[in-house]
Amino acid sequence: MDGVSSVRSSILLLLCGIISLCYSKSYNVHDPVPFYVNKIGPYTNPSETYEYYSLPFCAPETIQHKHAAIGEHLKGDHKVNSRYDIRFKTPIALVALCKAHFNADEVQKFKDAIDSYYYFEMFYDDLPLHGFIGTVDYTNRGQAGQEKTYYLFLHLNFHILYNDDKIIYANVTADPQRIHKLGEGDEQVEFTYSATWEQTDYPYEDRMKLYEPFFAKELEIHWLSIMNSFVLVLLLSGFLAIIIMRILKSDYQRYDRPSEEEDADDYGWKLIHGDVFRFPPHKNLFTAFIGLGTQCVAITFSILSLAVLGLFNTGSGGSVFTAGIVLYALTSVFGGYISSRYYKQMGGENWVWNIVLAATLLLIPIIIVFSFVNTVALVYHSTVAVPAGTIVIVLVIVCFVGFPLSIMGGIAGRRTAGAFEAPCRTKNFPREIPPIPWYRSLPFQMVMSGFLPFSAIYIELFYLYSSIWGHSTYQLFGILFLVAVILLIVTACITVALTYFQLSMEDHRWWWSSFMSGGSTGLFIYAYSIFYYLYRSKMNGVFQASVYFSWMAVACYFFFVMLGTVGFFSSLLFVRKIYNNLHID
Repeated sequence: MDGVSSVRSSILLLLCGIISLCYSKSYNVHDPVPFYVNKIGPYTNPSETYEYYSLPFCAPETIQHKHAAIGEHLKGDHKVNSRYDIRFKTPIALVALCKAHFNADEVQKFKDAIDSYYYFEMFYDDLPLHGFIGTVDYTNRGQAGQEKTYYLFLHLNFHILYNDDKIIYANVTADPQRIHKLGEGDEQVEFTYSATWEQTDYPYEDRMKLYEPFFAKELEIHWLSIMNSFVLVLLLSGFLAIIIMRILKSDYQRYDRPSEEEDADDYGWKLIHGDVFRFPPHKNLFTAFIGLGTQCVAITFSILSLAVLGLFNTGSGGSVFTAGIVLYALTSVFGGYISSRYYKQMGGENWVWNIVLAATLLLIPIIIVFSFVNTVALVYHSTVAVPAGTIVIVLVIVCFVGFPLSIMGGIAGRRTAGAFEAPCRTKNFPREIPPIPWYRSLPFQMVMSGFLPFSAIYIELFYLYSSIWGHSTYQLFGILFLVAVILLIVTACITVALTYFQLSMEDHRWWWSSFMSGGSTGLFIYAYSIFYYLYRSKMNGVFQASVYFSWMAVACYFFFVMLGTVGFFSSLLFVRKIYNNLHID
């Protein structure tokens, strides 16, 4: 029941945002304010998180978990009540949190955590608080006799801003004067805290904007480099489009020129007019991919639209995860419809298997990766491990919402599918394909087609990675929406150009080639992921590497299918257009 109520609360919060309802909390003086501790972990490995009380901090006698939404479980949140009691507009000079006695094993745990730069995350009135648990001092640093001295922070000071009866901002700092030198064990310490309050006129609805520069201020100025990339990519795309149009004009003039010898001028893409609309091999799998790609486009732009409208709490990724799951289920109808429609037009009969493929081509990789990552998280006792109840609820949403909608879309697509509109009649026997130079082969073509779209997004990828795999908070969703639109336009342009060059070589196998060429940007994104991990981040360890590379493989597969579908549909429109304007005797 807890899982069902979690999903219900997440969906209700999302709907509240859609209808622009403002959710706020008001307090009177001395009212208790919700204060939760969430998780701890190495600062350089944001995905490697553990329960806050996995270290011997002052835990309450009865630990109560916060009512968490499904997205928060997927994000690795583990919010539980704390012993901190900071009431609204009530200053605290110095209050003892608890006295603790550490044995040798507990002291070693703190030393290992400090050595790995462990940070903590708390939430006060749903506002994030971050800080480190201790520090280390080096003696003879960099020399052979280097020694480390570990200090544990004992006092935390909370500084809180308020506007009338609402809390606007909260921050926590450790007092460097109240620290404890960790020895070998059997040590007695006392944890304390204090709180100060300050009034502000900052509006409550914009309070999350105060957290934008918390970890990285580069997000405020990167728009200039993004605009430079836009101009460059648009110029290249326009230049490419003009060249293709001029070449096509020349081709039409040549093909329409009267000739004394029949078919003397018939060469190039006109010569394969009887094969260009020959359906691709493995059409069941092909149509399932383009159906899934259509669904991926719908998911991507739905999430970006919601983000641009400000319906996500950027301080927490839980709402994004929840929206992604819900949108995946709801958009399944598009995947089933497109897949079944084109499969019927291509003469496919095994439509049930086609719908199953369209519904599982993304789901199965996600399940495999999730099972692997969740197993690793369980071995490491990390909060990234998703509870069984949440897993069941997600499966229920997918099986009882997503899969039925896929079937409904598949039935509708099959019933409404007419004949495939081809401007040229396909011959009974395929034409022999002449030898293709190596630089016109599919692998080389994929390298060329993936580079230009990747160049349009690689700058934005850095900021996205810094947010997803770091501690930054991404805010510029308007630019991200524009980048996504440019990415689709550039992918369509480069795929159309390469399809034309392929047809000019009298190679009619453009169906799969256009899909693979369009999706090749996903391979570039994964290559950048490796580069980012090795040279732009400080992530390390088996656990973090397992989470990072596994989920990035799923994300790049998502982009591969989505952009491959864009490449195919743009090429299909282009091929239909050029052969429709061709006069064939």
